[in-house]
Amino acid sequence: MNMRRLASGAIGLILLLALSVAAATAPQWPEAGRSIQTIVPAQTGSGVGGLIARLVTDALAARLGNRIALHNFTSSNSFPGMLNAIDASTEGYTLLFASVETLVIEPALQRSPSFDPLENFTPIALVAEIPHILVVNNDLPAHSVGELTDYIDKYPGVVHFGSSGNGSALHLAGEFYMSATGTNMVHVPYSAAELATNNLVSGDIQAMFQVVSGVLNYVRMDKVRALAVMSRDRSPALPDVPTMAEAGHPGLQATRWYALLTLRGTPQDIIDHYNTTLNEALASPELRDRLLELGATPLGGTPGDLDVFLAREAAKWREIIRDAHLQPR
Repeated sequence: MNMRRLASGAIGLILLLALSVAAATAPQWPEAGRSIQTIVPAQTGSGVGGLIARLVTDALAARLGNRIALHNFTSSNSFPGMLNAIDASTEGYTLLFASVETLVIEPALQRSPSFDPLENFTPIALVAEIPHILVVNNDLPAHSVGELTDYIDKYPGVVHFGSSGNGSALHLAGEFYMSATGTNMVHVPYSAAELATNNLVSGDIQAMFQVVSGVLNYVRMDKVRALAVMSRDRSPALPDVPTMAEAGHPGLQATRWYALLTLRGTPQDIIDHYNTTLNEALASPELRDRLLELGATPLGGTPGDLDVFLAREAAKWREIIRDAHLQPR
């Protein structure tokens, strides 16, 4: 009996030592000193999206202890080349920081997308959202969504709304409004949202469906009139502006949201580690307050939450594009 106990104890000790050695020699993730490559489909230093990407990845890097390098590109069409350029792998060192335009709108506007981000990347979590906001020139005799709708009904084709180009999110938000209200405005595409906003202030156009960050200071200085935000809740940056739901259009929701993803095939434990770290960062007062200053609402959640959200958003924007009779490129 004593020999059996001795043999059993020896075997147990050997197994414990083996497990200890395996744990000690197993590669730690993330590896110390190894950079994490993050694809940001936007020009370097362009707009609030690039700033949010830098703020969020800096917060992640501080918590992970690894440098995060941003690689900026102009559109999802460049994805295959950019993945080759950064030597991407499924070891958890490649991230995608993308928006509704990159993940949903651009692919939906392409007749035969050469690369579908949602088929090649897997969700980590939502990061933040900036609601679209219906703003009008101060000279327009409309102080609510209802008054604007009535005015457009009375004077069809008189109100011109500007955007950052055909098929842009600002354009589609306007098409969404016209479809929901049965109204008709003239769309004026610009090469950049800032040009359209300047022309809104001057009165060359009468309305825009900008994002809050793009007109925040104009609204605060009373240079344009805000009628409603297109989010579920009021924007913390402009708490006095009602939502479209409060204006009688609960289905009129459109936000520029940002999400973090990684390459499909990345181990689930790494995805979960990123998710936990991102949610911790978004809950921190430092990052949260900085995002709110930019007009962005921090979000977070699980990979499953983002997966469901992406499917719902893809279906919604495809329908908006179809209703607007936009031809795939």
